[in-house]
Amino acid sequence: MIGSLVLALVAGSATMPGGTAPTARATTGQTDWSTSFEDGARPADGQVATGPDGRPDVAGVLHPDSGAPGLSTVVDDGPDRAYAAKTDVGFTGTRALRYAGRHESGGPAHSTNVLFDVDVPVRPETELSYVVLPWFDEEAVDYASTHVAVDLAFTDGTRLSDLDVEDQNGVPITARAQGESRTLYPLQWNHRSVSVGQVAAGRTIDQVLLTYDGPDGSADVLGWLDDIVLEAEPREPERSRPSDWVVTTRGTHSNGGGYSRGNNFPATAVPNGFNFWTPVTDAGSLATLYSYHEANNERNLPEIEAFAASHQPSIWLGDRQTFQFMPTVGEGVPDADRDARALAFRHEDETASPHHYGVTFQNGLRTDIAPTDHAAMFRFTFPAGEGRHLILDNIDERTGLTIDAEKGVVSGWSETRVISTGMTRMYMYATFDAEIVASGMLTEGNRPSTGYVSFDRDVVTMRVATSLIGVDQAKKNLELEIAADDSFADVVERARTAWDDRLGVVEVDGASDAQLTTLYSNLYRLFLYPNSGYENTGTRERPRYRHAVQSSDSFSPPPSSPTHTGAEIADGKVYVNTGFWDTFRAAWPAYFLLAPEPAGELVDGFVQQYRDGGWISPWSSPGYARVMTGTSSDSAFADAVVKGVPGIDAEDTYAAALKNATVRPPNDSVGRSDLDRSLFLGYVPNDVSTGFAWSLDGYLNDFAIGAMAEAMARRPGTPGRERKRLREEAEYFRLRSQGYVDVFDPAVGFFQGKSADGVWTTPPERYDPRVWGNDHDYTEANGWNEAFTAPHDGQGLAELYGGRAGLADKLDEFFATPETARFPGSYGGVIHEMRETRDLRLGQWSMPNQVSHHIPWMYNYTQEPWKAQYHVRQALARGWVGSEIGQGYPGDEDNGATSGWWIMSALGLYPLQLASGEYTIGSPLFEKATLHLPGGSLVIEAPGTSDGNIYVQGLTVDGHPHTSTTISHDELADGGVLRFTMGPEPSSWGTGANAVPGSVTEVGDRPRPLHDVTGKNRGLVTASTGEDVSGLLDDDSRTATVLTGHHPSVRYTVNGGDRARVEFYTITSSQADPRQDPGHWVLEGSDDGKRWQTLDRRNGEEFRWRDQTRPFKIRKPVSMRHYRLRLLGTGGQSTFSLAEVELLTRDAVPESPLRVRVDPVALRPGTTAPVDVRLTNTGDTLLSPELTVAVPASWAVDPAAGMVSDLAPGDSATVTVEVTAAADAAPGPHPVLVTARWDDWVVTGEGDVRVVGDVTEIEPGTPDERDILVADDGSQLTGDGAGGQARFADATGSFTYRLPLPAGATSGTVTLDIANEFLVDVSTDGRNWTTVLREPNAVMFQSNRGQRTLDLADLREQAGDAGQELYLRIGDSRPADGWGGWLAGLRLETTG
Repeated sequence: MIGSLVLALVAGSATMPGGTAPTARATTGQTDWSTSFEDGARPADGQVATGPDGRPDVAGVLHPDSGAPGLSTVVDDGPDRAYAAKTDVGFTGTRALRYAGRHESGGPAHSTNVLFDVDVPVRPETELSYVVLPWFDEEAVDYASTHVAVDLAFTDGTRLSDLDVEDQNGVPITARAQGESRTLYPLQWNHRSVSVGQVAAGRTIDQVLLTYDGPDGSADVLGWLDDIVLEAEPREPERSRPSDWVVTTRGTHSNGGGYSRGNNFPATAVPNGFNFWTPVTDAGSLATLYSYHEANNERNLPEIEAFAASHQPSIWLGDRQTFQFMPTVGEGVPDADRDARALAFRHEDETASPHHYGVTFQNGLRTDIAPTDHAAMFRFTFPAGEGRHLILDNIDERTGLTIDAEKGVVSGWSETRVISTGMTRMYMYATFDAEIVASGMLTEGNRPSTGYVSFDRDVVTMRVATSLIGVDQAKKNLELEIAADDSFADVVERARTAWDDRLGVVEVDGASDAQLTTLYSNLYRLFLYPNSGYENTGTRERPRYRHAVQSSDSFSPPPSSPTHTGAEIADGKVYVNTGFWDTFRAAWPAYFLLAPEPAGELVDGFVQQYRDGGWISPWSSPGYARVMTGTSSDSAFADAVVKGVPGIDAEDTYAAALKNATVRPPNDSVGRSDLDRSLFLGYVPNDVSTGFAWSLDGYLNDFAIGAMAEAMARRPGTPGRERKRLREEAEYFRLRSQGYVDVFDPAVGFFQGKSADGVWTTPPERYDPRVWGNDHDYTEANGWNEAFTAPHDGQGLAELYGGRAGLADKLDEFFATPETARFPGSYGGVIHEMRETRDLRLGQWSMPNQVSHHIPWMYNYTQEPWKAQYHVRQALARGWVGSEIGQGYPGDEDNGATSGWWIMSALGLYPLQLASGEYTIGSPLFEKATLHLPGGSLVIEAPGTSDGNIYVQGLTVDGHPHTSTTISHDELADGGVLRFTMGPEPSSWGTGANAVPGSVTEVGDRPRPLHDVTGKNRGLVTASTGEDVSGLLDDDSRTATVLTGHHPSVRYTVNGGDRARVEFYTITSSQADPRQDPGHWVLEGSDDGKRWQTLDRRNGEEFRWRDQTRPFKIRKPVSMRHYRLRLLGTGGQSTFSLAEVELLTRDAVPESPLRVRVDPVALRPGTTAPVDVRLTNTGDTLLSPELTVAVPASWAVDPAAGMVSDLAPGDSATVTVEVTAAADAAPGPHPVLVTARWDDWVVTGEGDVRVVGDVTEIEPGTPDERDILVADDGSQLTGDGAGGQARFADATGSFTYRLPLPAGATSGTVTLDIANEFLVDVSTDGRNWTTVLREPNAVMFQSNRGQRTLDLADLREQAGDAGQELYLRIGDSRPADGWGGWLAGLRLETTG
């Protein structure tokens, strides 16, 4: 060889060929050889290795510069682009080795280059490690650069790649295997380690090589290599307890919205604790608290700016109620500037455990933290001989600080926050074991709570506690949790024991070190959340648990003093900090199986939110926030009730879920979105942002509520009347859960949203399931990932795809269609979930996002369970890698959600159908897993399971054959033995017709949810009192109807002479006094409207809440044409107030064959305008309807009646009437009602005639806007920043207004309060458009907001037509970046 490396065992250095010495990466064990490619560590460029045949080891790869065979290998300043790492540096130093080449051939190609000649003997424990960052072309979506590996050539002519050896992830350490494993992530550093001594002890390493081996081309190959280490005796930490395997920095090597490998922070805490304690690399951020690499300093070292008390549930919700502490050294008053006080460190100098965080900085200063529930002990070890200070600080000015140097006490308060609705003031109290020798405030140039204390000792201990009640309670919390004689080791050990008690529930055999780290670190994340929000106001012996109430939607904390909260203090234990959208699928079920007793307390702690504020928060941080879709605490807690989790108040739990599902919420922070309409439509219409996603979540939650109701009805001792109600509600919700069929578009073969009148979001010719968002239908998903969201009714879903085989085919296509991150749709640009999905390379499966977690398990519904086993095991192998360098997750971890999925999947169990009491069965990762459950140990054995043996061949449960793909919770919770037989090929296990999970829908049936027989043009409603009761059937619970008299009745006649078989009916209470609620009634049916049959009678019914919809079952339904609801006044009741009535059937609902549309017009008081009435025959027979036209009193219409003869199927006719407004008509819309009658049909159409003055102002989201909004093609409402609303449309979306121009108006102006990247078009017919305004520049956050005025005459001229109507369409001038047109108001002023 060219030169020989002299083995150096001193200080981790080595002599390089040519006599130069590299700057070696610091290591903790004995290092034989290493390089970080710093000055002097330069391998020869393009030196191709000699192959076993004596010829150059290269084929099909060319040097990018010279064109010679082989790779280019040069040292430079590192990658200039990386998803979550600092750029233009190496991994640990400032240099890295760049490899580059061109894979020229169309087939396989390879090249092996010599990096270094060495002379290193291999010992039994010798380990090779390195990091590599492959380049990636996002346009080409080419992963060629991941087919690389470091190799070793031995003096005996063999290579490491020839030997049977795997890296820490179980992947062979060959370039081809590394690439094909898909565990190397592009544009990210990837750590690899391999035990060389295991296969090559006694040999001598001759050369360090780099190999590229790609399966096909052509392709450009590019990447960077760093930190190659050969270590003879790598020092492994002692790991005797479960907590020893936890690494809390996992998930921190992320970049917020760019690319997530967890988006976590290293929280030191106790399980479900009140506080987190964490190092902070950006003390000014409430989002990313700790950046593993991206924020490194100019020396490429991470820096800590503070240690903090944190309460962050997610970077997307932000931190809150923070306090910061930062030790520093130096003479005089310390500098509190964040950059000045920041201290550099290396990750190998960190202790990152759940019970103990510690770090030694480059300057020798050390900090250690040990947690309790409400408190912590800090230990600061200062270098000798320098000034010793502790800076006290916080994020911003919403804080206070008091320093009492004489008593050695600091205290303060904090209201720091981002979205944290409901949050109240938090208080802090801290003491020190050393005298404060100097102190003061450092507010100048900092924050009002910035101060410092100084000491004259090298080691100082701080004891600190927090409280939501006040400073005195914080002091009490400190005294209760850390005794005066407690040492730092005592606090560490108590926290460690608490974690071991939780983590030790799972014990596994046959796991690698990496798998054990993943297992116990995932359990740590699972048990870290949710968090206690209560405190002991009593004594240790006689505790009294109370809490500051944070269950509200207020963005402003209640006024509080510097020492005591102004919030209400209530009894009980409350819990906060979880996003149910993320956690309900796997995290909560994992809790219920692994830790049922703590889980019961957690559930009741969230139900306490309902007791405190009337609702459970959809996303608790800590109060009420509806950040994502769904009220999925319904599913999570129903699952707990069905499984019999102890410690739950089932009545309150059910009441909270029932309220979510049946009561119109008071605001947008709680309850279900748009419930005032969607409850009656059966889906959330697409004029609501992510309305489709709200619909699907609603069906899942309805199924769970129904199951909970049934479980409660079966409980012994349930009173008969309550049992009847619960069973009615159980069936009602079970049928409601089949409503997903109503948002399945058969024309495209996928699910999507639709408008209130049934128009699909995207027409078939434009629909592409790869497009994310689909005009804001989908939440962080595309059509593919929303194609299987019916895990509660897999058979029903299969029927939509043609049966079980059709569902399997759909899943096959899903996994075979690659995600490219090139179809961002209504997101306007690539979001991190798209990149993460793409790079896992599991087809369209967006495994990094919770909404898709269940999808591979749907194969169990198809009698092809081996496919679920394959795809889940692939995800387990690819997604949870990189724990050694702060990665470890395939995307956002989110409160234990992704960890819970991994835990359950690795055990071979998954909670596919929540609240069914069952798990579906998969492929266990471990040869043996023992779950130490309260009911007995559950042993899951899978001898021989491996990456090669992933398929279940058979299963016995306690020795008995088990052929079903499901198993009950009771079977698991009581302990037992599940023994799997595993093999390398799919088997017939679980393929029987009856082996699939249960479903709501039977085989061969199509899902048949309940639909309302009533509604517009489905029939005619009248009241015995003669009052207008149409509001009872308008699918809107915001409208109320009052009936007077002792026994008023409402009669409904089904249109067209049809009959309807009503199985359920609902009554919705109004906002009126509860004494006006109906309590006694009779529902009757009739064929002829004369002879009536009693169908259902109720007495003593009550409505628990205002705006509540209650279902009632007809015990023996029959088909009738006429229905009558007779309200029975008792106790003198003569006024009845209702919001809505439904008659529900599972049969087809009659639809009118005639559509009547009244075109809106505008006119001034006392003037006349033509109104067009358009009739369209959508049926299959001739129609000859008689028409009557009704206008407001004092108005006139001519003609008021007429007839259209022989309207053929598919044809339309227009009738024009002249409407004259009253001279004193008030401004605003006035109804024009057209009624068409023929045969047994009565059909109406209603339009508005808008009375306008010279000036009309329209604000988005108001009834006035609804009157002129004629097309809403994917637009959404948002806040305007001043308490009102704005409408926006991005990407391909737009919204169109028909301007309310009064008849005869010829001149005037239109003024738009508009912003962002707007595109404004004008038209006089709504079809042919001309652009009149366009923002050409990239604009965000309404920075260009202003009033733009357009002349009406000019608009008409530009539109090229002098017609009366004028349309404005607002869209996106730059559809690629997601900041489309934004409108806060429109002002129309006419002068002619």
